[in-house]
Amino acid sequence: MRFVLASQSPARLGVLRSAGFDPSVVVSGVDEDAVAASLTDPAPAELVRALATAKAEKVFETLVGSHSDHVGSADMVIVGCDSMLSINGEMVGKPITPEAARERWASMAGKSGELLTGHAIIRVENGEKTKETSGTEGTIVRFGTPSQEEIDAYIASGEPLQVAGGFTLDGLGGWFIEGIDGDFSSVIGISLPLTRRLLAEVGVSVVDLWTRPAS
Repeated sequence: MRFVLASQSPARLGVLRSAGFDPSVVVSGVDEDAVAASLTDPAPAELVRALATAKAEKVFETLVGSHSDHVGSADMVIVGCDSMLSINGEMVGKPITPEAARERWASMAGKSGELLTGHAIIRVENGEKTKETSGTEGTIVRFGTPSQEEIDAYIASGEPLQVAGGFTLDGLGGWFIEGIDGDFSSVIGISLPLTRRLLAEVGVSVVDLWTRPAS
């Protein structure tokens, strides 16, 4: 069975590879702003779950619509993910610009926020969608208080611009995180515990998707 990751995130891919998977990566290209705008006052968990579902659905349409024997008719599971940070009463995604990243860190330094990750899974058998499910995982992140010089250097690295919340746990941003309460892998981008539970809901065991023996 093929495991398809509907995300271009190298961090998510790295988590899955470390956990014994060898995913195929297919980027959805979903307009996240349009999906968010289509929802009426969504709760944070609803928003990330809807975005994850939209990504998985788009990749399903792309693969099945390609009419390729080795893609469209294959048995596979497609996993879509989306992450956002809930802090100071606001849901925030990627800062994108240095100015936005600087403002983000000024508002969250010394505080705590909840990193919410939504996952959606579609099971495909013989080219047909047979099952689908979704869920969310929330993890509390406690931010440190970096100096101005540290923040300037971090922003200059470019790392915080393209990641949810403007920080990483497994990269340069890890120096500025005091701790977390919850699932480490979820903060990186894909929750292994949640993914395992959702795969079980569509009748797939993670051990059947391992591509290498445990070391």
